[in-house]
Amino acid sequence: MRLPVLILASFLLVPAVRAQDLVQPREVIGSGRLFNNDLLGDGHDRWRTGSFVYSQLRAPLPYDGTLPGFGDIIEYRLRSEIITPERATRGRPYVGLLSAGAHNHFSLGQAHARVGADVVFVGPQTGLDEFQKDYHDLFDLQPPVTTPQLDDATFLDLSAEVRQDFVLGPRTRVQPFAEARVGTEDLARVGADLVFGQVLQDDLSMRDVVTGQLYPAVREKTTTGVGLVFGVDVAAVSDSAFLPSSFGYEPTDVRRRARAGVTVQPNPFLSVFYGATYLSPEFESQPEGQVSGSLRIKFNF
Repeated sequence: MRLPVLILASFLLVPAVRAQDLVQPREVIGSGRLFNNDLLGDGHDRWRTGSFVYSQLRAPLPYDGTLPGFGDIIEYRLRSEIITPERATRGRPYVGLLSAGAHNHFSLGQAHARVGADVVFVGPQTGLDEFQKDYHDLFDLQPPVTTPQLDDATFLDLSAEVRQDFVLGPRTRVQPFAEARVGTEDLARVGADLVFGQVLQDDLSMRDVVTGQLYPAVREKTTTGVGLVFGVDVAAVSDSAFLPSSFGYEPTDVRRRARAGVTVQPNPFLSVFYGATYLSPEFESQPEGQVSGSLRIKFNF
């Protein structure tokens, strides 16, 4: 199977949500994307080496800075990721991943809540191993390590998150959050993000699966300036399909992330984001953590 077939098949996950669009017409209220790669971080091509996420949000009414009730704002999410073994040790299997799903963002008291589901495809069926080989060959890079590789498989990921904003000043807020995920990886996570600056304060932001970086999908105000984000979180992990114990892999029980990012918006029509995230070791024989860089360039028309 190739990418168009996978995307088409995965949207069968959300027929009820799409049917609701017919009952209550929706319009696109925003979109967001984020690209991660360790070459933008510590410069190595290993472990959580690269990923991309695209989110489109649809709702009956434009976003006015206040989250509506359950069922109104739906995020349609497409994601790809490549996880590679380290060349010397090959301490974890190669994973090519494609996923698509739907997530509902709504108010829970004063908190921002999200619940959603994604169909996840892994293995050679995604074609990402061949894509990575061709990409490295095109730019005369060292061939990637694609063995051992997880076999073809399909998963259903279910996830939920609750976060709460606390305003510390006109341009400062802190946002603690809690998240749970089951499917490809079973984990529970708690953490917080601190946001400074003129931009980002009123955006409706999504959270990246790999790094935890926030990427805006809906901009309520087209302000200009600079925004800074700092975040930390810790997760308790009970199982990972990316590190199957049946093949002798042993996931770490605890994962930690620490991240920082800066958004520069010189005018209302352009914003550029760069972030860096430290990811602690994910399996017992991993000798050290890694730093992944994140990039987003968005034109607001």
